[in-house]
Parts: sequence; C-alpha cells; structure tokens
Amino acid sequence: MSGLVDALVIVAVAVLVIARQFRADRIDGERRWWLLPAILTVVALREPGVLDSQHAAASALLLGAELLVGLATGAGWAWTTRIWSEPDGSLWCRSSKASAAVWAVGIGLRAGLFALGAAAGVQQDSSALLLGLAGTLLVRSGILAWRAQSLRADAMSSGAYGDSTTRPAGKERV
Repeated sequence: MSGLVDALVIVAVAVLVIARQFRADRIDGERRWWLLPAILTVVALREPGVLDSQHAAASALLLGAELLVGLATGAGWAWTTRIWSEPDGSLWCRSSKASAAVWAVGIGLRAGLFALGAAAGVQQDSSALLLGLAGTLLVRSGILAWRAQSLRADAMSSGAYGDSTTRPAGKERV
C-alpha cells in the first residue's frame, strides 16, 4: 500500500475519533478497547521504512518523541474526559473542552516534530504518525477502562452487603 492509503487511514481514524469524543458514549466493560490500536500498529509496521536508513539515529529519536507525544496526548485526553454513572448503573463518558486543548497541543507538537525532522533532512514515513495515534488511543482507552472500573467499584461498595440502596456514582469531576 502507498503513502496515500496510509494518509487516508490516518485522516479517517482521526476524524472518527475526534468527532466521537464530544458525543456522550456508553462505556461497555466487554468492549475490546485495545483492538483499534492493535490494528493501527499492524498497519504501521507492515512495511519497512519506519526508520530512515540514511539518518537512523535522528529517525529513531523522532520516532521515540512521536511515541512519547502520542502517549502523553492519550493520557491527557483520558484524564480530561468526564465519566458519569446513570441511575440504571450504566457508565458514560464525554470529552471536555480541556480534551480539545490536549488534542490541539498534541497536534502542534507532532507538527513541530515533523518540521524538525524535515529541517534535519530525515525521511519521515506516515508509520510514525500511525504508531503515535495507536499509542494515543491505547493509553486513552486503557485509562478510561481503569477509571470506569474504579467508578463501578466505588458505586458498588457504597451499599452494605449488596443491598439495593446503592447510590449511583454521579458525575466525576475533571
């Protein structure tokens, strides 16, 4: 597959993720939150060219920085996402305005890394961006799953010995 296909995959995933983040979404404990990041990683690593052979050290450094930015963006996005429990016990989440700021900073940092690599003459493939996006989604989904599990546990432990007087956890503040 070509760089054009990679670019289309990146744009499609980014549009899907960004559009869905500001819509309330039910958190399902059975969901395979790691599947999309795994698919993106396979797509990114399917062809050689992740590292520039002419500038191996600089390319590896840029890839590492891209991954760190992706992980930090995912963590920031997860911690700025609101999670709440409905009276029926279902958990929901929605990104906040702070999440949009996290995305903007992350995109700005990625653009800066790309510009830095271009100025250094490093051949950059879209694989690094796909790996960074996979890291972002993996960390965000993992932290949200952990937070949701903690919120469920808190809601269940508020009642005595499984009685039906458990109160809903309510909205979690960011």
